[in-house]
Amino acid sequence: MKRNKVVIVGAGFGGLTLACKLNGSTYRVLLLDRFNHHQFQPLLYQVAMAGLEPSSVSFPLRAIFQGSPNVRVRLAEVNEVVPEQQLIKTTDGDFEYDFLVLACGARTNFFNNPALEQHAWSLKSTSDAIALRQHLLLMLEQADTATEEEIRSLLTIVIAGGGPTGAELAGALAELRRHVLWKDYPELNASMMRIVLVEASDRLLGGMSLNSSQAAFRYLTRMGVEVLTGVRLSGYDGHVVQLSNGATINTKTLIWTAGITANVVNGINLSEKAPGNRIRVDAYCRMIGNESIYVIGDLAFLQTPRFPNGLPQVAPVAIAQARQVAANLLRMAKGRAPKPFHYRHKGSMATIGKHKAVIDFPWFRMQGGLAWFVWMAVHLITLMGMKNKLFVFINWVIAYFTNDSTLRLIFTPASQKTWDKKQKPPP
Repeated sequence: MKRNKVVIVGAGFGGLTLACKLNGSTYRVLLLDRFNHHQFQPLLYQVAMAGLEPSSVSFPLRAIFQGSPNVRVRLAEVNEVVPEQQLIKTTDGDFEYDFLVLACGARTNFFNNPALEQHAWSLKSTSDAIALRQHLLLMLEQADTATEEEIRSLLTIVIAGGGPTGAELAGALAELRRHVLWKDYPELNASMMRIVLVEASDRLLGGMSLNSSQAAFRYLTRMGVEVLTGVRLSGYDGHVVQLSNGATINTKTLIWTAGITANVVNGINLSEKAPGNRIRVDAYCRMIGNESIYVIGDLAFLQTPRFPNGLPQVAPVAIAQARQVAANLLRMAKGRAPKPFHYRHKGSMATIGKHKAVIDFPWFRMQGGLAWFVWMAVHLITLMGMKNKLFVFINWVIAYFTNDSTLRLIFTPASQKTWDKKQKPPP
């Protein structure tokens, strides 16, 4: 019996779920990714805030498919897709496919602003989180011996984007300032640490209910975060943030969480490109005009009556699409017709800090301490690997009772070549 080749590009939530569902099937599956591990993005901000180890939110792909009879993993980047030949060209060679699944995810959108791209920090990968953690810790070290004027710039952190990631980062920084800064750096005045959250729209958490948005604003302001809504960030040169209202903020740290754009590979016809560089798909998650190419996750644009601007670019959508595509591929292998994809929105959630979270479920909403425990439970359940679940749980328990962690480690690269382009090595 012929074993059709399925090539999956991207090992995020969608790509990894699809590969797991096809594990042990009659398909020959090749999973391609530029990283050798799956990254649990909802908890990357805790890595950046030195609350979790990078390994706790990452899981090696080859370990997942050890002993698999049909799934293979390659560390490679895609150069081009040739749909006419059903061929994909990568840095690790060319591969033919019978079905191609693009689950490439999205990257930070700097809206064609080279200065922002050069000087701002993003948070889309484990590497980003490690680099940001390193930078923040070095800012604290430098502030410990700096002049008062320099301290204000070093301890001012601006976050652009009031979505879940921005709000969670702001809350985590506020807790770091309250519980850790004065203990680790007794010579510093913790009140000099300034956290500014800038959101272009008129409220935080725009994808959630108004009550959740108001609760998040209330939590953050009570924690001492300056929340600026209805204000855009217009420029940043590495030293001064410029705002649309004419104000400026001196800072060495701008964290950009204000938007994403899809990772599109060369060779895909984007004549009918959707907003955010996404690819339009039909009800079966197939690229319009090509039934051998599927698109899932952040890269896919599927309009529904409830989501006329496309399904939200979140993990539950990618996972649901991956499950449906896997089910359809297994049906087709048995000669049965595929079924269309229907998304059931399961809700949204965000955590601001200890005992502070907001949840919008389709059947009810909740805020505060109980919502915070639900948020932790959901993320523990969906985290990959029992060891990772255990380590994260232990870290959370310790942090709960101590309001502290011991993960604030600075690792200096062996050479200048390995240092991040935004960061100068310490003297």
